[in-house]
Amino acid sequence: MPWSVLSDVPAALRFLSRLPVRLPAEPAADGPPDLDRLGPALPLAGAVLGLIGAAVLVVAHGIGLGGFLAATLAVGVLVAITGALHEDGLADVADALGGWTVERRLEIMKDSRVGSYGVCALILAFALRIGALEALLASGPAAAAAGLVAAVGVSRLAGLWMLAALPFARADGLARSAGVPGVGSRRRALGMALVIATGLIVPLIGLIGLVGGGLFGLVAFLLVVRLARAQFGGQTGDVAGAATLLVEIAFLIGLLIFTRLP
Repeated sequence: MPWSVLSDVPAALRFLSRLPVRLPAEPAADGPPDLDRLGPALPLAGAVLGLIGAAVLVVAHGIGLGGFLAATLAVGVLVAITGALHEDGLADVADALGGWTVERRLEIMKDSRVGSYGVCALILAFALRIGALEALLASGPAAAAAGLVAAVGVSRLAGLWMLAALPFARADGLARSAGVPGVGSRRRALGMALVIATGLIVPLIGLIGLVGGGLFGLVAFLLVVRLARAQFGGQTGDVAGAATLLVEIAFLIGLLIFTRLP
C-alpha cells in the first residue's frame, strides 16, 4: 500500500467524520478538500469508521444484548462519529423530491429543516441497516463485523464517483469546492475498496457474498445517478451523501441475501 494513501487517511477521516485525527506534519486547519488527492484514501478511511462500528457490534452481541440491540448500537455509533453526514444528505434529497420543478427541488434541498419525506426516508434507512446487521449476526459476529466494515468502506466510493458521473446541479454548491476527482484517483479508490472487501468478505462469507453485495451496491448507485439526473439536473453534496448511505445499505442487503444462498 503506497505511503501516500496511508498518509492521506487522517485527512479523509476528518472529511468523512468528526474524528479529530491529525498528523503532526499536517496544518492546524483544513481548507477545501482535494478529492482528487484524497480519493484513494476514502475507502480505507471508511473501513476505519466501519471497524469502530463493528467493534461495538461484536462487544454488544458478546455481552448478551442480542442482535437487535447490538446492531442498533453499532449504527448509532456510526451516525455519531460521522456527524450524520450521509443521513442528512438522504433526508434532504427525499424532501426535495416533493418539489414540482428542478429549481424548487434544489431550493428545498438547501433548507436545513427536515420534512415528512426526509423523516420517512431516515426511518426506512435505519430499519434496513439495523435489520440487515441483525440478520447477518446469524452467520456469526465475525461475519457480521466483516460485512459492516466492507460495506462502510465500499460505500465511500459512491460520493467520489457521483462527482464524476453527473454535472453540478448548482453553480454555487459546496460540492464544487472539492473538485472532480480524476480517472486515476477514482480507479485507485476502486482498487482499494476491492482489496478491503475481498480481504474481509471472501474468507468469512465467501466470494458469492462479495459478488452479491457488490452488485446490489452498484445497482443502488446507478439508480441514484438516474434519479438525480432526472429530478435535479445533476449532483450535489446531498446527492453524494444519499448515494453513499444507500450503497452501504444495498451492499449489506446483497451480502445477506447471497450469504444465505445454498
